[in-house]
Amino acid sequence: MAHEIIINKRFTTKLLQVLDYLEAEWGKEVALAFLAKVYSRIYALQSHPYIGSETDIKGTRSTVITKQNRMYYRIVKNKVVILSLYDTRRRNRKK
Repeated sequence: MAHEIIINKRFTTKLLQVLDYLEAEWGKEVALAFLAKVYSRIYALQSHPYIGSETDIKGTRSTVITKQNRMYYRIVKNKVVILSLYDTRRRNRKK
């Protein structure tokens, strides 16, 4: 059964920040490749929402996008709510 995907505004904001950074530092191709990885992971969550690992935050799971980025989400009934994107290179920052 495919789960409905709901994208949180915070996730969208973080994603745009990462894409802007990647494009400025590494070029448009790298940014587009990252975006493809994000969409691929979101698509996988539709069919397999438990592929991510549990976190210390109750009801929240995470999955790796790249070595430097994790995506946080929750499963609510038949929906996957994408919460945020976190840059693992940054310390002492909110997810």
